[in-house]
Amino acid sequence: MQLLAAAVGFGLLLALWHFVSLKNTDLPGPIKTLPVLAEMLRRPFYDNGPNDKGIGIQVVLSLQRVFHGFGVGSLIAIPVGLLMGTSKPMMRILNPVVQVLRPVSPLAWYPIGLTILRDSPKAVIFAIVITSLWPTLINTMVAVSGLPDDFRNVARVFRFSPFQYVTKVVLPFALPQILTGLRLSMGIAWVVIVAGEMLAGGTGIGYFVWDSYNGGSMEKVISGILVIGVIGLLLDRILEGITGQVRRSAGLADA
Repeated sequence: MQLLAAAVGFGLLLALWHFVSLKNTDLPGPIKTLPVLAEMLRRPFYDNGPNDKGIGIQVVLSLQRVFHGFGVGSLIAIPVGLLMGTSKPMMRILNPVVQVLRPVSPLAWYPIGLTILRDSPKAVIFAIVITSLWPTLINTMVAVSGLPDDFRNVARVFRFSPFQYVTKVVLPFALPQILTGLRLSMGIAWVVIVAGEMLAGGTGIGYFVWDSYNGGSMEKVISGILVIGVIGLLLDRILEGITGQVRRSAGLADA
Protein backbone atom coordinates (compact mmCIF):
# COMPACT_ATOMS: atom_id res chain seq x y z
CA MET A 1 0.00 0.00 0.00
CA GLN A 2 2.82 2.40 0.88
CA LEU A 3 4.60 1.72 -2.43
CA LEU A 4 1.36 2.26 -4.32
CA ALA A 5 0.78 5.58 -2.56
CA ALA A 6 4.34 6.66 -3.37
CA ALA A 7 3.88 5.67 -7.01
CA VAL A 8 0.70 7.75 -7.20
CA GLY A 9 2.50 10.72 -5.64
CA PHE A 10 5.38 10.55 -8.13
CA GLY A 11 2.93 10.07 -10.98
CA LEU A 12 1.13 13.26 -10.00
CA LEU A 13 4.47 15.07 -9.75
CA LEU A 14 5.46 13.94 -13.25
CA ALA A 15 2.09 15.01 -14.62
CA LEU A 16 2.40 18.45 -13.01
CA TRP A 17 5.96 18.78 -14.29
CA HIS A 18 4.84 17.88 -17.82
CA PHE A 19 1.94 20.35 -17.66
CA VAL A 20 4.17 23.21 -16.47
CA SER A 21 6.73 22.46 -19.20
CA LEU A 22 4.00 22.79 -21.85
CA LYS A 23 3.26 26.31 -20.58
CA ASN A 24 6.94 27.31 -20.34
CA THR A 25 9.10 26.28 -23.28
CA ASP A 26 12.31 27.14 -21.38
CA LEU A 27 11.56 24.39 -18.86
CA PRO A 28 12.16 20.87 -20.26
CA GLY A 29 9.61 18.24 -19.32
CA PRO A 30 10.15 14.63 -18.27
CA ILE A 31 10.31 13.40 -21.88
CA LYS A 32 13.36 15.60 -22.59
CA THR A 33 14.98 15.36 -19.17
CA LEU A 34 14.87 11.66 -18.32
CA PRO A 35 17.03 10.56 -21.31
CA VAL A 36 19.65 13.13 -20.24
CA LEU A 37 19.54 11.75 -16.70
CA ALA A 38 19.90 8.21 -18.02
CA GLU A 39 22.98 9.21 -20.02
CA MET A 40 24.49 10.92 -16.97
CA LEU A 41 23.97 7.76 -14.91
CA ARG A 42 25.40 5.56 -17.67
CA ARG A 43 28.84 7.17 -17.26
CA PRO A 44 28.79 8.69 -13.77
CA PHE A 45 32.54 8.64 -13.08
CA TYR A 46 34.15 10.03 -16.22
CA ASP A 47 36.76 12.75 -15.69
CA ASN A 48 37.73 15.00 -18.57
CA GLY A 49 39.40 17.70 -16.50
CA PRO A 50 38.57 20.23 -13.78
CA ASN A 51 35.33 21.48 -15.37
CA ASP A 52 34.03 18.25 -16.90
CA LYS A 53 33.38 15.48 -14.41
CA GLY A 54 30.64 12.87 -14.18
CA ILE A 55 27.73 13.21 -11.78
CA GLY A 56 29.08 10.36 -9.66
CA ILE A 57 32.37 12.17 -9.02
CA GLN A 58 30.50 15.35 -8.12
CA VAL A 59 28.28 13.47 -5.64
CA VAL A 60 31.28 11.77 -4.02
CA LEU A 61 33.08 15.10 -3.59
CA SER A 62 29.96 16.62 -2.02
CA LEU A 63 29.48 13.66 0.31
CA GLN A 64 33.09 13.91 1.47
CA ARG A 65 32.52 17.53 2.46
CA VAL A 66 29.18 16.72 4.08
CA PHE A 67 30.59 13.88 6.20
CA HIS A 68 33.56 16.03 7.19
CA GLY A 69 31.40 18.97 8.28
CA PHE A 70 28.72 16.75 9.83
CA GLY A 71 31.34 14.78 11.76
CA VAL A 72 33.09 17.83 13.17
CA GLY A 73 29.75 19.46 13.99
CA SER A 74 28.59 16.34 15.83
CA LEU A 75 31.83 16.17 17.83
CA ILE A 76 31.12 19.72 18.99
CA ALA A 77 27.35 19.40 19.45
CA ILE A 78 27.16 16.26 21.58
CA PRO A 79 29.66 17.28 24.30
CA VAL A 80 28.25 20.82 24.48
CA GLY A 81 24.71 19.43 24.64
CA LEU A 82 25.76 17.06 27.44
CA LEU A 83 27.37 19.94 29.31
CA MET A 84 24.30 22.14 28.99
CA GLY A 85 21.93 19.32 29.90
CA THR A 86 23.81 18.29 33.04
CA SER A 87 24.77 21.74 34.33
CA LYS A 88 22.21 24.47 34.99
CA PRO A 89 24.88 27.20 35.21
CA MET A 90 26.28 26.19 31.81
CA MET A 91 22.74 26.10 30.44
CA ARG A 92 22.20 29.70 31.58
CA ILE A 93 25.54 30.78 30.10
CA LEU A 94 25.42 28.99 26.74
CA ASN A 95 21.72 28.88 25.86
CA PRO A 96 21.50 32.59 24.91
CA VAL A 97 24.52 32.14 22.62
CA VAL A 98 22.91 29.12 20.97
CA GLN A 99 19.61 30.93 20.45
CA VAL A 100 21.37 33.91 18.83
CA LEU A 101 23.59 31.89 16.47
CA ARG A 102 21.12 29.14 15.56
CA PRO A 103 18.84 31.20 13.23
CA VAL A 104 21.73 32.63 11.17
CA SER A 105 21.46 31.67 7.49
CA PRO A 106 23.97 28.98 6.44
CA LEU A 107 25.41 31.05 3.61
CA ALA A 108 26.08 33.94 5.99
CA TRP A 109 28.82 31.79 7.53
CA TYR A 110 30.57 31.24 4.18
CA PRO A 111 32.46 34.60 4.08
CA ILE A 112 33.50 34.10 7.71
CA GLY A 113 34.90 30.68 6.84
CA LEU A 114 36.59 32.06 3.74
CA THR A 115 38.22 34.83 5.76
CA ILE A 116 39.51 32.39 8.38
CA LEU A 117 40.50 29.46 6.16
CA ARG A 118 41.34 31.17 2.83
CA ASP A 119 39.94 28.21 0.91
CA SER A 120 36.51 27.92 -0.73
CA PRO A 121 35.85 24.17 -0.15
CA LYS A 122 36.99 24.46 3.47
CA ALA A 123 34.76 27.52 3.90
CA VAL A 124 31.78 25.44 2.75
CA ILE A 125 32.69 22.73 5.27
CA PHE A 126 32.94 25.45 7.93
CA ALA A 127 29.39 26.56 7.10
CA ILE A 128 28.21 22.94 7.37
CA VAL A 129 29.88 22.54 10.77
CA ILE A 130 28.23 25.65 12.20
CA THR A 131 24.74 25.11 10.80
CA SER A 132 24.43 21.34 11.19
CA LEU A 133 25.37 21.14 14.85
CA TRP A 134 22.27 22.88 16.25
CA PRO A 135 19.69 20.05 15.97
CA THR A 136 22.08 17.57 17.57
CA LEU A 137 23.11 20.01 20.29
CA ILE A 138 19.53 20.93 21.18
CA ASN A 139 18.26 17.34 21.08
CA THR A 140 21.15 16.24 23.29
CA MET A 141 20.55 19.08 25.73
CA VAL A 142 16.80 18.40 25.96
CA ALA A 143 17.26 14.64 26.34
CA VAL A 144 19.87 14.96 29.08
CA SER A 145 17.97 17.64 31.00
CA GLY A 146 14.96 15.30 31.01
CA LEU A 147 16.84 12.51 32.79
CA PRO A 148 14.58 11.16 35.59
CA ASP A 149 15.70 11.69 39.18
CA ASP A 150 15.67 7.91 39.75
CA PHE A 151 18.56 7.55 37.29
CA ARG A 152 20.57 10.19 39.16
CA ASN A 153 19.84 8.51 42.49
CA VAL A 154 21.09 5.16 41.19
CA ALA A 155 24.32 6.83 40.06
CA ARG A 156 24.77 8.30 43.55
CA VAL A 157 24.11 4.94 45.24
CA PHE A 158 26.76 3.24 43.10
CA ARG A 159 29.08 6.24 43.54
CA PHE A 160 29.69 6.66 39.84
CA SER A 161 32.47 8.98 38.81
CA PRO A 162 31.47 11.83 36.44
CA PHE A 163 32.78 9.78 33.52
CA GLN A 164 30.82 6.69 34.59
CA TYR A 165 27.71 8.81 35.14
CA VAL A 166 27.87 10.16 31.60
CA THR A 167 28.78 6.89 29.86
CA LYS A 168 26.61 4.48 31.87
CA VAL A 169 23.57 6.62 32.72
CA VAL A 170 23.25 9.79 30.67
CA LEU A 171 24.30 8.61 27.20
CA PRO A 172 22.24 5.38 27.15
CA PHE A 173 19.16 7.34 28.20
CA ALA A 174 19.71 10.19 25.74
CA LEU A 175 21.04 8.19 22.77
CA PRO A 176 17.74 7.74 20.87
CA GLN A 177 17.03 11.46 20.94
CA ILE A 178 20.65 12.28 20.09
CA LEU A 179 20.34 10.09 17.00
CA THR A 180 17.17 11.95 16.02
CA GLY A 181 19.17 15.17 16.25
CA LEU A 182 21.93 13.65 14.11
CA ARG A 183 19.36 12.71 11.48
CA LEU A 184 18.08 16.29 11.35
CA SER A 185 21.65 17.60 11.24
CA MET A 186 22.51 15.40 8.28
CA GLY A 187 19.54 16.78 6.36
CA ILE A 188 20.72 20.33 7.03
CA ALA A 189 24.29 19.45 6.03
CA TRP A 190 23.09 18.10 2.67
CA VAL A 191 21.04 21.23 2.00
CA VAL A 192 23.95 23.51 2.92
CA ILE A 193 26.49 21.71 0.73
CA VAL A 194 24.38 22.24 -2.38
CA ALA A 195 23.94 25.96 -1.75
CA GLY A 196 27.54 26.37 -0.62
CA GLU A 197 28.99 24.72 -3.71
CA MET A 198 26.89 26.96 -5.93
CA LEU A 199 28.50 29.92 -4.18
CA ALA A 200 32.03 28.52 -3.95
CA GLY A 201 32.23 26.90 -7.40
CA GLY A 202 34.83 24.35 -8.46
CA THR A 203 33.39 20.88 -7.86
CA GLY A 204 30.46 19.12 -6.22
CA ILE A 205 26.83 18.51 -7.02
CA GLY A 206 25.84 22.09 -6.18
CA TYR A 207 28.46 23.42 -8.59
CA PHE A 208 27.29 20.90 -11.20
CA VAL A 209 23.74 22.28 -11.06
CA TRP A 210 24.88 25.91 -11.23
CA ASP A 211 27.40 25.24 -14.01
CA SER A 212 24.73 23.39 -16.01
CA TYR A 213 22.41 26.39 -15.65
CA ASN A 214 25.13 28.76 -16.84
CA GLY A 215 25.76 26.40 -19.76
CA GLY A 216 22.10 26.54 -20.76
CA SER A 217 21.32 22.88 -20.04
CA MET A 218 18.14 22.87 -17.97
CA GLU A 219 17.88 19.11 -18.54
CA LYS A 220 21.10 18.67 -16.56
CA VAL A 221 19.91 21.14 -13.93
CA ILE A 222 16.74 19.15 -13.29
CA SER A 223 18.65 15.86 -13.44
CA GLY A 224 21.03 17.21 -10.81
CA ILE A 225 18.09 18.23 -8.64
CA LEU A 226 16.65 14.72 -8.89
CA VAL A 227 20.00 13.21 -7.90
CA ILE A 228 20.24 15.60 -4.95
CA GLY A 229 16.79 14.54 -3.80
CA VAL A 230 17.53 10.82 -4.06
CA ILE A 231 20.85 11.09 -2.21
CA GLY A 232 19.17 13.15 0.52
CA LEU A 233 16.45 10.52 0.85
CA LEU A 234 19.02 7.71 1.12
CA LEU A 235 20.99 9.55 3.82
CA ASP A 236 17.80 10.16 5.79
CA ARG A 237 16.64 6.54 5.48
CA ILE A 238 20.02 5.23 6.66
CA LEU A 239 19.94 7.38 9.78
CA GLU A 240 16.25 6.63 10.32
CA GLY A 241 17.06 2.91 10.27
CA ILE A 242 19.89 3.34 12.77
CA THR A 243 17.68 5.45 15.04
CA GLY A 244 14.84 2.93 14.87
CA GLN A 245 17.18 0.06 15.70
CA VAL A 246 18.56 1.89 18.72
CA ARG A 247 15.07 2.75 19.96
CA ARG A 248 13.95 -0.86 19.62
CA SER A 249 17.08 -2.06 21.43
CA ALA A 250 16.25 0.38 24.23
CA GLY A 251 12.68 -0.91 24.39
CA LEU A 252 11.14 2.30 23.06
CA ALA A 253 8.45 2.67 20.42
CA ASP A 254 9.51 4.27 17.13
CA ALA A 255 8.59 7.93 16.85
